Amino acid sequence: MLDMRRMQILRAVVTSGSVTAAARNLGYTPSAVSQQMAALEKEAGIALLERNGRGVRPTDAGRVLTEYATVIGRHAAEAETALAELRAGRKGRVSMRYFASAGAPLVAPALAALRREQPGVQVELKLYEPDDPVTEVKARRADVALVVGPRGRAEVDGIRFVHLLDDPYRAVLPQGHRLAERAVLEMTDLAEEAWVAGETPGPCLDPVLDACAAAGFTPDFVVESGDYATAQGFVAAGLGITLIPELGLAAGHRPDVVVREVRGPEPVRAIHAAVRSGSPVPPALRGLLEALRVAAGSGGAP
Repeated sequence: MLDMRRMQILRAVVTSGSVTAAARNLGYTPSAVSQQMAALEKEAGIALLERNGRGVRPTDAGRVLTEYATVIGRHAAEAETALAELRAGRKGRVSMRYFASAGAPLVAPALAALRREQPGVQVELKLYEPDDPVTEVKARRADVALVVGPRGRAEVDGIRFVHLLDDPYRAVLPQGHRLAERAVLEMTDLAEEAWVAGETPGPCLDPVLDACAAAGFTPDFVVESGDYATAQGFVAAGLGITLIPELGLAAGHRPDVVVREVRGPEPVRAIHAAVRSGSPVPPALRGLLEALRVAAGSGGAP
């Protein structure tokens, strides 16, 4: 195996035309350069330099090796630059999983900000529903996933949860409903209503069920919907009322429904970024997490 460092010394000798000049340019002694050239010729199994007056010139083998040394040196410099870009977070690739209602109000402004600040960072986005994206992060098929979970969750099974925002639920009623004139509703006001499930069972429906239980009742779900837009359609048709988180209403609501705050208690889902723990966060991922925090707190998300 040829020594790459010795090849660069050969290039310096050939470029300068003498061992003495190369030694001066490299900060070595002429003896050290001569020793390195002798070792490189032994590795190559062929003469690389020949005398030319007071200096040296490359043999055919030396010329070929010098050309390769030049290419290697250029690639090494490019590699150093690329590594510096990665260390600084100016380049890199991040794979993220997200859920639908976080897309437009949270993910989109975060990626727009990241593109302005770190245009060399590429983000691969994939929508997940209903699969658990944490398994993707654990298996290193994704670097980060947006998830809904309990407040205060910090780290579980090698996954760290970075809190981004708390997303409160709002009551959605058909126009003309008996409670539509109130600005704020109590959970107990909804106890006798027929309900539309805007979520399938899971972490996004759990805050609704917990709030109902705290208010002393179990909601009577008469219709199940897999998304918030469809749930609003069922509400508008008078089939029941529903609770939808603010992120799910970020694009607005139908003109034939009304949206009201609810309390006693107010249902809230906590949104986190799930990343692997136990190792340093790459600069590109750190930049994405910061962009998500800013979007969550600056109006990019409700």
